[in-house]
Amino acid sequence: MHLNNEYLRNTTQLLRELVSMKSFSGEEKMRSDFLCNYLSERGVRTERLKENIIARQPHHSAAKQTLMINSHIDTVRPAASYTFDPFNPPLSDTHVFGLGSNDAGASVVCLLQTFLHFYNSELPFNLMLVLSCEEENSGPDGMTRLAKEIPGIDFAIIGEPTGMQAAIAERGLLVIDGEATGVSGHAARNEGVNALYIALEDIQAIRSVRFDRLSPTMGDVKLTVTQISAGTQHNVVPDRCTFVVDIRPTDQYSNPEIVQLLQSKVKSRLTARNLTNRSSATPSDHLLMRTVERMGVKTYVSPTTSDWMRISCPAIKMGPGESARSHQADEFVLVSELADGIAGYIRFIEEATKLIK
Repeated sequence: MHLNNEYLRNTTQLLRELVSMKSFSGEEKMRSDFLCNYLSERGVRTERLKENIIARQPHHSAAKQTLMINSHIDTVRPAASYTFDPFNPPLSDTHVFGLGSNDAGASVVCLLQTFLHFYNSELPFNLMLVLSCEEENSGPDGMTRLAKEIPGIDFAIIGEPTGMQAAIAERGLLVIDGEATGVSGHAARNEGVNALYIALEDIQAIRSVRFDRLSPTMGDVKLTVTQISAGTQHNVVPDRCTFVVDIRPTDQYSNPEIVQLLQSKVKSRLTARNLTNRSSATPSDHLLMRTVERMGVKTYVSPTTSDWMRISCPAIKMGPGESARSHQADEFVLVSELADGIAGYIRFIEEATKLIK
């Protein structure tokens, strides 16, 4: 699809306006109000759930499956090393600078334009635009809430900066705090029960655990002990030792299952910081995957998490911009990447439609 210059200018201007509005996680009201008005002016009826925006096609039918196209409107706070005002950045013909321009403002504006493009089209599936909040801080009122309150999402495209490559799987994150308990005593008299020794034995046991179920897309579960702390001074046997385990799960194991398996191998008490950062993977025969293959889009397994982990349906993660720019000072996205993003999303939906007909 070739984008005319006016269409691209309008999209670029929309992103610049979004960048000018502070939209930290939990503080998205100004941006949400603006986007609702933007859609309303173009004849699109929206629903609002907190600061989340939901828009459906006028002929949305319960008889058809629903494709959700989603990205998030919140941002992190700006890095201290910005060389310009992140909300009033320098203008450029080739770049859009500013906080959230790349992550994930570019995806927001490209998915919004894609939705407008197909708004009155009869597709073999419903198209639903969801612009969500509180992604960056994993807050309770973003996709976590939407996933419970929006019925009938059958598959999804999650807009994040991937260079328009398709992440077909996403590793989760499980962080476990371990605590070994002993009995303190004087080191010179060989008293007490050394909690440090208990922890070291448990760490070795954790390192020896083998996960038998191998993921066809992600491989094996990755497990690393990254921190350990014990003792108050040189002559006191420590009665407490703590350690941290960083785990990158696959779609073959749930987070609670991993915690239970490790706990059965050790004496230390294991506590997961969060059980919701699960892994995601889309079956190879799903429409999304067949469309990716048809288009010749490069695929990969994402090492970073997104709102994908908060929904239970098949999905891919794909959007304009580059992940390496996210959360960096002097953030930017190229105008050419916006053009590629809109064209890529529109073509994706067109090709998916052909596979159904």
